[in-house]
Formats: sequence, structure tokens, C-alpha cells
Amino acid sequence: MEDYIEFLLRQYRVMDGLWFLAVEEEFGLEHAVRINEKVWEEMGSRSAREIKKRFKIEEGGLEGFEKAMKLFPWSRILGYEFERFEDRLIIRVKNCLPQIARIKSGKGIFPCKGMHLREFSSFAREIDERIEVNCIYAPPEMKENFCEWEFRIREHSR
Repeated sequence: MEDYIEFLLRQYRVMDGLWFLAVEEEFGLEHAVRINEKVWEEMGSRSAREIKKRFKIEEGGLEGFEKAMKLFPWSRILGYEFERFEDRLIIRVKNCLPQIARIKSGKGIFPCKGMHLREFSSFAREIDERIEVNCIYAPPEMKENFCEWEFRIREHSR
């Protein structure tokens, strides 16, 4: 079963990549990035809702978010690293397979910061509306990892 799950996750990742490359080829990188942001914003909220329901995640806050995010397919595909602090959660991506594939193919890094901001924000809202998402860095900016994200509970309602 483990091999089959890994196969399905690879197919999921490959399909996402092929879709993006086809849109990029047809309409250009800027349009592909913009469409990708819309798709992943919707995917973030849909995934969080289904994960909560299917796996009976009832708690909110960073605990509920972390529990749900660890069940999100990309968490496993990219090996998200989670680091919990008393008041925040950090997610790091050390090996971003889509970015690595683009670099190897000569296409270069694509700016995915906006996509992940929308994806993580919509996912977080489904778990707990108080969760704030902050990008520490993400492509096109990179440091020791491909990207790093911070999640906190907002102190005051907006």
C-alpha cells in the first residue's frame, strides 16, 4: 500500500507540473503563475475542508492547522518540515521538486510566493480564521531552503 500511495502522490505532482507547463507554454509564465494562484487558493480551502471531515479534525488553532497540513498531499510530496514554537508554527521546504525540475530543465525558478500565500491562507482559514500566514521567504527569493512560512494566531479580530 505504501508503494501505491507514493505512486499516487507522484502522479498528482506530475499532473500539476504538466498542467502548469502547458499553460506556461501556451500563454506565458505570467499567465501561468496567475492561473496557478487561483487554482491553488481554491485547492487549499477544498483540501482543508475535506481533511477536516475525513480525518475528523475538530480542533482549531495551530494544533489543528498542523495536524491537517501534515495530511495535505504536498506536505508529504515535498517533505515539509514543521517546527512548533509556543506562539507560532514554521514550515520549511528544503527540496522543492517542481523548482528543482525547472532548474534542471533550464526553465529557471518560477515565482511561487503568491500561489503559496493564497494556498496556505485559504487552507488556514478553513481550520481557524484567526491564523495569519507570513512568508519569511519564497521564490524568487531563496535562502538556505526553497521557502519558509510562519503561521500565528491573530491576537485581534479584523
